[in-house]
Amino acid sequence: MIQAVVVDVDDTLCLTEAASFDLENEVLAALGRPPMPREVHLATWGEPLLVAMPHRSPGLDLERFAELFPIVNQRFLAEGRLDVIPPENLAALDRLVADGRTVLLLTSRAEAEVRHLLEPGHALAGRVAGAYHQGNTLFTKPDPRVFDVLLAETGFRPEQCVYVGDSPGDAVAAGGAGIGFIACLQSGLRRLDEFDPRYVIAAVDTFPEIVPVISGRPDPAR
Repeated sequence: MIQAVVVDVDDTLCLTEAASFDLENEVLAALGRPPMPREVHLATWGEPLLVAMPHRSPGLDLERFAELFPIVNQRFLAEGRLDVIPPENLAALDRLVADGRTVLLLTSRAEAEVRHLLEPGHALAGRVAGAYHQGNTLFTKPDPRVFDVLLAETGFRPEQCVYVGDSPGDAVAAGGAGIGFIACLQSGLRRLDEFDPRYVIAAVDTFPEIVPVISGRPDPAR
C-alpha cells in the first residue's frame, strides 16, 4: 500500500526548464555575461543551480550570480512566468489526498527557490504536507541519502513511498533508497530508455496519469 507520494518539482509537477533557461540568461545578461546555449542548459538540467552554473557560464562570478538570482526569480514568479502548476496537476494531487496519500515534495532546489511554494496562500497549501530541498537535506540527488531526512521525519518506510520525477538521477536516488520510481515524461526532455529499468515501476506521459498507476485502478478518462 503506497502511503506517501513524493513528487519532484521541476518538469514533473510543473514544466520549468524553458522558463529557468530564460531566467538564468536574464541574470547573466544583468551581469554582463553572454547567454548560455540551450544545449548546455539541457545537459546540466537537474543539477543544483549553483553547481550547474559554472558549467553553464564558465568564469561566472558565482557569488554575484547568487545575489542577483533571487531578485530576478521573484520578478518571474510575480509575472507568472515560473512555477505555474497546471490545474490538472492540482486536481491529481487532490485525488491522491482524497485517496489517503500523503503528498511531499523532494527537489534539488535551494530553500529560497521552494519557499513560495509552501506559503499558506499558495495553491499547494492543503495539498502538500511538506517539502525537502537543499535547506533541510544533507545530500542531493542522485545520492539515495537525499531521502534520509524525509523518511526519518515522516516515519514512512521506503516500501510505503513512491517517487515521481523526470530524470534518470531521480530514478537512481529513489531506487538506491528502496523507493519505487515513476518516470514522468511530460516535458519531452527525457526518453524512457535513459532510465535504469531496475528502478522504474511505471512511466507516464502526463502527471495526472500517476493517480491510477498508484491506486491500481483504471483511469476513468481512458
